[in-house]
Amino acid sequence: MAKVVSFQNNYLTLKAKYNPKIGDSIAINGACLTVVKTSKDTFTVELSPESQNILAMENYKDEVHMEPAMMMGDRFEGHIVQGHVDCLGTIKSIKQNGNSTDFYVSLPAEYLKYVIPKGSITIDGVSLTVNEVLKDSFRLTIIPHTVKNTLFCRYKIGTKVNLETDMFARYIYNMFKPKDDKKDSLSWNDVDRIMAGYWLFSLFFLI
Repeated sequence: MAKVVSFQNNYLTLKAKYNPKIGDSIAINGACLTVVKTSKDTFTVELSPESQNILAMENYKDEVHMEPAMMMGDRFEGHIVQGHVDCLGTIKSIKQNGNSTDFYVSLPAEYLKYVIPKGSITIDGVSLTVNEVLKDSFRLTIIPHTVKNTLFCRYKIGTKVNLETDMFARYIYNMFKPKDDKKDSLSWNDVDRIMAGYWLFSLFFLI
């Protein structure tokens, strides 16, 4: 976590135990930003108008999630997160579920096709697993440790969050989407069938 010191004239100044260098990429609430200034106790990132129009700027206060970019050779955990926020989601419902909490998050219809049951998604920079996909939302099951140590402890119904869908879901969907069809007619069953065909084709040549 990092503490927000100020946000003025497109510059967000933060205080944290981590000390980045000028030019470093760093994710703040899941958005990849560039460090443009450092001091003894703080560092500053710059947000373009494009970033401010896309991101849930109301959450860039008090405390924020912070994660430096992974270096080649680092231990890999979670899923690949680029820091490219696709859209905003909205906390639709919060329900206790035994020793965990279910968060239902709604999102724009055009991005729902990239959300896959048991696939990965990023909420304000936190790598999570999608447990269920519904008509206009998806369900996450969050354990107490995650709630306690992230902004999930502050989320309420109506809270806006930064969403980054799974990179591989976006790529695969767009690779196999019919080029001559303007409608989003490709289903994940279609993708499975196409991928199975590629595997059989590869297996034939290996034999």
